[in-house]
Amino acid sequence: MMEWETMSEAKIKNSSVALVAVRIWINAMVTYHEVLKIVNPKRAIAAEKTIQLEGVMRSLNEKRAQVKAIDDKLAAYAAELNALETKKKNLNDAIIDAELKLERAKKMIGGLAGEKDRWTNIVADLTNQLTLVIGDSLIAAGAVSYSGSFTSLYREELEQLWRDSLEDNRIKFTEKVTMSKVLGDDVTIRMWGIAGLPSDKLSVENGIIMFKSRRWPLMIDPQTQANKFIKNLGKNEPQGCDVYKQSDPKILKNLEMAITYGKWVLLENINENLDPALEPILLQQKIKQGSSYVIKLGDKSVTYNDDFKFFLTTTLPNPHYSPETQVKINLLNFAITQFGLEE
Repeated sequence: MMEWETMSEAKIKNSSVALVAVRIWINAMVTYHEVLKIVNPKRAIAAEKTIQLEGVMRSLNEKRAQVKAIDDKLAAYAAELNALETKKKNLNDAIIDAELKLERAKKMIGGLAGEKDRWTNIVADLTNQLTLVIGDSLIAAGAVSYSGSFTSLYREELEQLWRDSLEDNRIKFTEKVTMSKVLGDDVTIRMWGIAGLPSDKLSVENGIIMFKSRRWPLMIDPQTQANKFIKNLGKNEPQGCDVYKQSDPKILKNLEMAITYGKWVLLENINENLDPALEPILLQQKIKQGSSYVIKLGDKSVTYNDDFKFFLTTTLPNPHYSPETQVKINLLNFAITQFGLEE
C-alpha cells in the first residue's frame, strides 16, 4: 500500500505519460473493490429485507382484506340494528296507539251501554209512529189540498173534522195532529221568517202549503205580505226571482226564458180571470222528450227546468175564482185577520 502511495501520479507521469491512465484505472478498481466489500453485504441484507418486506406486505394486505370484510359486516349489522330499532319504535308506537284506542273503545262501549234503554224506547216509539203515518198523512194531505183559501179558525175546524172522521173509521193518528206538525220543519220556517214571512200560524201554514203542494200557489194578498216574502226568498236562489205583472205584453216570452233557466217567477196583480195561455204552466203539462222534459207554450216547445217555480199574487181582498180556475191553482189566503194580529 505504501508502495502504491509512493507511486504517485506525478512520479509515474515523469516516468511515462502512458502509465498515468493505467494508474488511474488501477486506482479506480482498488477503490471499487473497497466499496464492494462494504456494499455487497448491505445488498445481501437489503435483498433479504426486501423478501421479508414482501412477505409482511402480503400478510398486511390479507389483514386489510380481513379488516374490510369485518367492517362491511359491522356496517351491515349496524344498518340491521337501526332497522330493528326503527321497527321496535314503530311497534311501541302502535302498541301505545292500540292501548289508547282500546281505552277509548272501552269508554265508548261503557257510555253506549247506558243508551240501550233509550234506543229501545226510541225503536218502540218509531214503531208506534209507523202505525200513525197513514192517519197523519191524511190530515196533512187534506190541509194542503183544501184548506189554503180558508181562515185559520176554519182550518182548525176542518182538521178536527178530519180527525173525528179518522176515529170513526178506526184509522190511527197522532193525538192533535196538524198539517204543520207533519210537514213543518223548524229550520225552514225560521229561514222563511228571516225572509219576511209573518210568524203567525196562518202564514206558516201558507208557507208549508206553498212549497209542499204540487199546484202553483195563487195568494190572496191585499197587504202584500206574500209578495214581499217571495221576492226576499227568491234573492237567495241561484237564478234569482223575476217579477212581472199580468198585463205585461211580453209575459209569455219572459216565462219561456224562466222555465228554460229554472228561475222563480212572481206574477203579481192577478185579477179574477187568468190568461188561458198560462194553462200549460198551471197544469204543469210536461212531456218527456229524451232525457229531459218540455212544455208547450203556444206553438213553442220549451225545455223544462225542475228548478222553475211559479207564484201568483192578487191584491183583491175577496176575489171570486171559477171552479175551473181553482182546480188549476192552490189558492192561499194571506189576508191579515184580527185573530192573526192577536196571535
